Amino acid sequence: MTIPMTSIKVKFRPSSVRGKEGTIYYQIIRGRVVRQLKTNYRIYAEEWNENRATVILCGCNNERYGYLLLLRGRINRDIRRLEKISVSLVNTSRNSYTADDIIRKFQDTVTDDSFFSFMKEVIVQLKRLNRDRTAETYTATLSSFLRFQNRKDVLMEEMTSDLMQEYEAYLKASGIVMNTISFYMRILRAVYNRAVEKGIVEQRNPFRHVYTGIDKTVKRALALKEIRKIKELDLTFYPALDFARDMFLFSFYTRGMSFVDMAYLQKSDLKNGVLVYRRRKTGQQLSVKWEECMQAIVDKYKVRVMPDWPYLLPIITVMDAKKVRKQYKNSLYAVNLNLKRVAARIGLSIPLTTYVARHSWASIARNKNIPLAVISEAMGHDSELTTQIYLASLECSVIDNANTLILKDL
Repeated sequence: MTIPMTSIKVKFRPSSVRGKEGTIYYQIIRGRVVRQLKTNYRIYAEEWNENRATVILCGCNNERYGYLLLLRGRINRDIRRLEKISVSLVNTSRNSYTADDIIRKFQDTVTDDSFFSFMKEVIVQLKRLNRDRTAETYTATLSSFLRFQNRKDVLMEEMTSDLMQEYEAYLKASGIVMNTISFYMRILRAVYNRAVEKGIVEQRNPFRHVYTGIDKTVKRALALKEIRKIKELDLTFYPALDFARDMFLFSFYTRGMSFVDMAYLQKSDLKNGVLVYRRRKTGQQLSVKWEECMQAIVDKYKVRVMPDWPYLLPIITVMDAKKVRKQYKNSLYAVNLNLKRVAARIGLSIPLTTYVARHSWASIARNKNIPLAVISEAMGHDSELTTQIYLASLECSVIDNANTLILKDL
């Protein structure tokens, strides 16, 4: 019996329009059947050596040279993959496979090995778990990485130390601060490590030479006297500013509760003088002793909340579940915008946001010699994870006593 041969070649198809880029494609011949496998690799006619069937690297600027070098590497990788697929089909199919089988297997493998596709799957899973905020940060990171790659896909095996250093350099050149660079890198690393756990790629530690730490940030905490000024400000004729101020104070009263957790607070979370809620960011359950100043804010806005409405605060007011997330984000934007106007009225030198309440509670608690293990030292520790570990191990009564000490001086 004659065994059909398999031939795999790289081909270039020039553009029919003069001066435009042509495309690279692969020609696969199996048992006299010819098939073509398209790619999205595009080069000019003068960048192709027909005799050697390869990309020419000379005669261009550094940026174009880098692109062509990357393209040549991808073509070599594709050919190796096609050859491996052909060999594996020989072993499993006893030569009964076709050129179409090779192409189908190649396309399936590319999808499985795509870093972008895998990250999109992770984002979808996060949304299914109602981790919307995390999904949004992953989406923002993916968008940044896509821009760096000019939207060209990256395979798992291409996630190398060199590529990550190039991405870091790109971010720096774009004026991105180091903490944001670290933020993107840590998210990409988390996705890559998840792929390692699933056995999709071997661990090559591609992030070992890029920055993944946390820089000390500009002071974002207020002193008690400044919090008191915000509290005593007369905003009777400015309801939007008044509401923003009250949401800031509620966050401070509740030990720096994040705005997203405030937005989703349910009336049922408050029982027997204790507010129990689960952080949407980490899933950690926290309990806060209910104080009069907290009740005063809830009472102030009762008129905005329908008796049968489940939410404690009037941040989310729509019934449609699909619109809830959008309303939360719009409310956060509006509150932070109005807090800056509040800050201007008392001459604050730092941009006032809801997050400043969290910074401020931790800073004031530390200045009162409350043990570090009691406070949310996310603004003092190098890692927020460390803070979460400390908080998770504490007796709630200890934290509540610390909060009562702070609120007494306000």
